[in-house]
Amino acid sequence: MQAIAVSRDSKGPICIEKPRPEPEPGEALIRTLRVGIDGTDHEIIAGSYGEYPADEDHLVLGHEAVGVVEDPGTTGLERGEVVAPIVRRSPNGESVYFDRGEPDMAPEGSYHERGIIGSHGYFSEFFTSQAQHLVSIPSSLAQVGFLVEPLSVVNKAIELATASRSSFTWEPTSALVLGNGSLGLLMLAHITSTDTYERCYCLGRRDRPDPTIDIIERLGATYVDSRKTPVDMIPSTYESMDFICEATGHAPHAFKTIDALAPNGVGALLGVPESSSFEIDGGALHNELVLHNKALIGSVNSNITHFKTASDDLQTFPEWFIDSLITDVYPLSEFRYAFDNNDDTTIKTAVQLSAYEER
Repeated sequence: MQAIAVSRDSKGPICIEKPRPEPEPGEALIRTLRVGIDGTDHEIIAGSYGEYPADEDHLVLGHEAVGVVEDPGTTGLERGEVVAPIVRRSPNGESVYFDRGEPDMAPEGSYHERGIIGSHGYFSEFFTSQAQHLVSIPSSLAQVGFLVEPLSVVNKAIELATASRSSFTWEPTSALVLGNGSLGLLMLAHITSTDTYERCYCLGRRDRPDPTIDIIERLGATYVDSRKTPVDMIPSTYESMDFICEATGHAPHAFKTIDALAPNGVGALLGVPESSSFEIDGGALHNELVLHNKALIGSVNSNITHFKTASDDLQTFPEWFIDSLITDVYPLSEFRYAFDNNDDTTIKTAVQLSAYEER
């Protein structure tokens, strides 16, 4: 079978031949339908993130995937069932975090991540997985189910942010998303689809006309150009925010979020920045957090509960939003375009490895 991977000798993603995997007891064989591309994939290709499987000279990419059960084996799944696989695995089969169904909370070094750290991903024509790592999703999501994984990350961040405000009556009305990439737009679609926030904003660095600005405004949110209004100037230009999601990976934004929050507000950090140095007024930021009951939370990965809620949420998003978000889907023979097509009109790309046929 064909698979898309990075190798120790390659300068970019390559197509390789691998044997079709044979499911072990308790595993199902999954035929891959589509795989989404995100920033983590580009970091792995650049060599700034990721880890090869032990004793391997390559890593099969792909952690945002949707597939169909080809051979259920003894799992109890049904042939033809559409599934989205979760990402993390316990490297030795024993972990209290995995036993509790909380792999996303496992500390660094105690897990593998398929397609990212220590384990081959889903960017192949077939893959195998144990049933507990597969989330059944409606067949109506067969073409877009690779969005379940990033949306699950959004749901976890919202869950943690809300939990941090659970000791009092929190009645937020304003929300800001930092970043108009695919993850930021998924967060914006989520928060504008609820009745929680009366006013929503999204920050970016794009000139009009631009497809992401069109999406932001069609969702009913206000576009904020960071070149004209930096994060710490948003309260004086617009308003202080009850909830802020940082999805840019720009390190100063984490600290500027504190100033942009309203009293009792919370910021959720999703971006993963490179190491950088800059000056901050630590005392002032400390005072803001303490004296105004503000909070910052970091969030990474997600668990099967977040995958299930993401599947439910994805079905509620307007069709126009999904069509606008997924700008290009390429056949396997043209996979390189999914990685190289990074102009301002591109938001989210995917590769189709096989077609879905309802049975």
